[in-house]
Amino acid sequence: MKPQETSSKLEANGVHSNGHALLVDEIIDDHMFTGCVETPMLPDAFEMDDDEKVARISEKFADILTILGMDLSDDSLRDTPQRVAKMYVKEIFSGLNPANKPKVQMFANSYGYNRMLVERNITLHSYCEHHLVPIIGKVHVAYMSNGHVIGLSKINRIVRYFAKRPQVQERLTEQIAMELKSILQTDDVAVLVEADHFCVITRGIEDAQSSTVTSHYSGAFEEDNRREEFLKYIDLGK
Repeated sequence: MKPQETSSKLEANGVHSNGHALLVDEIIDDHMFTGCVETPMLPDAFEMDDDEKVARISEKFADILTILGMDLSDDSLRDTPQRVAKMYVKEIFSGLNPANKPKVQMFANSYGYNRMLVERNITLHSYCEHHLVPIIGKVHVAYMSNGHVIGLSKINRIVRYFAKRPQVQERLTEQIAMELKSILQTDDVAVLVEADHFCVITRGIEDAQSSTVTSHYSGAFEEDNRREEFLKYIDLGK
């Protein structure tokens, strides 16, 4: 598809050519464009408790393995459906449940620190929502205080919460940024995500060398000098 055709097709479906999306169900280059920063969820997503979800997923996954021809009477495979179901609900997709959202405590910036605070190399473990295979990388976050500061470990927990769900990297980047801006009550936030996608590494093109970078800059970080300072701090950690 030619660039101008792509642009026209996007705008026809509610996506501006400058990259800001509205509501759209258009797949281009194996990426789903969506204007909603929220993870798509059903209205009744939390009517079942975790134990019931584990039980039902276990049954469904047993069916999948059986269809693939696996013998679930084998000692090694017998408990695999239960293990997978528990992993989905309690671990790798636990960020879908708002009950697991980290509680964040704010502190007054009584020492008057007015430069950017950078938390770099935050471990990222997530799963691609297109194939449910790992996204592995790191997240770099910066903000400038608007009178309050956040406990450092809470930044890591915010990243982890949004990562623990089926994701696309673009949405993950925006979700982290939006949450930090809401908590800190400031637009002066920067987020940069570097990640390897196993849907690229282990299937399809099978390219183990490429990686994906996404970013969000708002407020003071839209200024070139602030953005360059942020990127310089990140580079110091390499």
